[in-house]
Amino acid sequence: MNSHEASRDASAAPAARRPWYRKLGMQVLAALVLGIAAGLVFPKFGEPLKIFGDIFLALIKAGVAPLVFLTIVHGIASAGDVRSAGRVGWRSVVYFEAVSTLALAVGLLAGNLIPAGQGMTAVAVGAVPATAAKAAPQGFHDFVMHLVPDNFIGAFAKGELLQVVVLAVMVGIGILAIPEARRVRINAGLDLVSEVLFSFINLVMKLAPLGTFGAVAFAVGSNGTAVLIALAQLVLSFYAVIVLFIVVVMGLIARLAGFSMWRFMRYIKDEILIVLGTASSESALPRLLIKLERLGCAKQTVGLVLPTGYAFNLDGTSIFMAMGVMFIAHAYNVPITFEHQLGILLLMLLTSKGAATVSGGSFVVFAATVTSTGMLPVEGLALIFGVYRFMSMAIATCNTIGNSLATVVVARWSGTFDRQAALRHLHPERYPETACADARLDDGNLLPEDTNDANPHPSGIPLKAAGTSH
Repeated sequence: MNSHEASRDASAAPAARRPWYRKLGMQVLAALVLGIAAGLVFPKFGEPLKIFGDIFLALIKAGVAPLVFLTIVHGIASAGDVRSAGRVGWRSVVYFEAVSTLALAVGLLAGNLIPAGQGMTAVAVGAVPATAAKAAPQGFHDFVMHLVPDNFIGAFAKGELLQVVVLAVMVGIGILAIPEARRVRINAGLDLVSEVLFSFINLVMKLAPLGTFGAVAFAVGSNGTAVLIALAQLVLSFYAVIVLFIVVVMGLIARLAGFSMWRFMRYIKDEILIVLGTASSESALPRLLIKLERLGCAKQTVGLVLPTGYAFNLDGTSIFMAMGVMFIAHAYNVPITFEHQLGILLLMLLTSKGAATVSGGSFVVFAATVTSTGMLPVEGLALIFGVYRFMSMAIATCNTIGNSLATVVVARWSGTFDRQAALRHLHPERYPETACADARLDDGNLLPEDTNDANPHPSGIPLKAAGTSH
């Protein structure tokens, strides 16, 4: 056995002996099960635990806005010129609009075929949430004006992701106008600041199991089984449509792009479990930025497509809004013609953009859409709000998978994708060294001990930065 083979065996061995309880995904899954049990058996005990979920999501939100800003700015600045960044940008927009429209159409079709909501108005419901009751219709003028921040810092302080994206694009294009010699130093500085943010997120992610336990225990304990049984048809049919959309639509897109959707989901399974437990797609963003780059997507493509998709490519939100509208129409016996549904689809294409990615944001946007139609009773919002926390798990999960897939597809479309690197990560059984590298993220480690190693990784990332030094 030569020295290279010995080194490879040594690096692969720890991954096989790693105990299951060290994997962040397994910790979140265990917390999810315990949270359900605690909420069902001790409902009064489960409700106060909401604070753990709120703390975790608040910490994640604190780091996501600056992280999105930095990744987009760096993605544009490292593209070298506006034309290169624009090539990735327009492809992203085309993909986002096409798939979002398809998701809305699938949701409306499912809402027509599945009579969920009929006879549901007899169910006792609570009051409409204050944020939903105050949701006002958003016209095109309001939407466009909301894109433009009137205060640079205010966009970050308020967590306005759309405004942060707009600022990042403008700053990134501005950097491209700076002479290259100085631009190199700026990019190096952005890398250093990003490393600090990733270290912060890495620490916060250690709290993911605790946040999951508290959030799920509260959801089960506060809603109780009566509401869940009364609205079981809506929840189950929604989950079924989400699964079908991922398997059929996204599976077909992945196949056309030349890879297996099943293997891709297995590669990001820990991130899927984190999102499923926290009902927030933001919770997986920092890890996905690292993982998709390791998969072979160019850093500038990941930095442009993934954060932008969190504001413009919300497939799960689109399906929820479409099915929710049809559910309220069924529940209150409001006839909706094909022309009405077409108009609502166009309306939702506008309102679904920029839905907040933290838990609950989609419901506020949905409330604004229902109000905007002028033909659906606002009281119907309370029907769905009773089980929205459970539906938001599927919404956030679908959004996360959809944006991850979009990043890979746009990278392939733009010619910024390393297919050989992807094969190593999607087929870990063939490449034990790569499997050991991916194991670092399973332990919740976003950053290595040393990111300045000069030995290049085949995917374009230094060996230690890719986590091969286990």
